[in-house]
Amino acid sequence: MTEVLLPIAIGLVYVLLSSLIPEPQRRRFNALMVAGAGAAYLSGGGLGVWEVVFCAVLTLVAFRGLDSWTIIGIGWLLHTAWDVVHHLKGAPILPFAADSSFGCALTDPVIALWAFTGGRSPWAWLRRKAPAFSPAEVDRSSAR
Repeated sequence: MTEVLLPIAIGLVYVLLSSLIPEPQRRRFNALMVAGAGAAYLSGGGLGVWEVVFCAVLTLVAFRGLDSWTIIGIGWLLHTAWDVVHHLKGAPILPFAADSSFGCALTDPVIALWAFTGGRSPWAWLRRKAPAFSPAEVDRSSAR
């Protein structure tokens, strides 16, 4: 159960912390994170030249993601698929943690879903503004 819940929690923490960055820097930061994720397996993912090909593809996706949250979401889903391939056929993302690629495959879709919503800040939702008028003021203004 922990091997499923912890990666999802990590994705949620990533979203919360990333949301502290103001737009448009938040989108650009996340595009850079997609590019970095593309290079995660370069030092020993076990799939040879395909590691370089995937890194190049995700770098191009990240470049397009500089201007698009949707493309960033697609990049995270591509990385999810790459994590699954590594979990089944390659080496784990963290050599000392056998199921780390599996965990990453659960974290990435959480981030992708957030990106598909436009990378909106959950903090804004949590800090709902008070109404502009108090209920008493609204009652008085409607009586006029």
